[in-house]
Amino acid sequence: MKQNQNNLNVERRLATRHPHRLCMLPPLLMVVVVVVWAGCKQGAPVAADPDPSGTYSLVSVNGNKVPCTVTHEGATPTIKAGAFVINPGGTCSSRVTFSLPSGGDSSREVKANYTRQGSRLTMRWEGAGMTTGTVQGDTFTMDNEGMIFAYRK
Repeated sequence: MKQNQNNLNVERRLATRHPHRLCMLPPLLMVVVVVVWAGCKQGAPVAADPDPSGTYSLVSVNGNKVPCTVTHEGATPTIKAGAFVINPGGTCSSRVTFSLPSGGDSSREVKANYTRQGSRLTMRWEGAGMTTGTVQGDTFTMDNEGMIFAYRK
């Protein structure tokens, strides 16, 4: 009988040890997480995306240095100059000066609201559609109906 009692006591002692071991797991896990996190930490903080706001001058269209002649919707205007202004409040504007083969210079200015995801801007133009662009350093590139406009600050 004494042997059965001893077996029961051993089982009870083993059963009471497990909860104590489980209680130690969360603090131990936290120590491991902190040590791993500290080891993975970068030496210098990562800078946030730079502010893209500013005035950018048009330098090329479809890889051709401005001034250049393009074909768009059956017309062949010569693009002479352009500017793209990105305001910090989520608005922007584009102004392009061009001449048509029939003569005379003309300018077109359009405005948009933009949203930003990292270096990518999505512009919703007043009275028109939507375009996307990318800011990298001092360069802004926009795809406008298949034509690639490149601007520089």
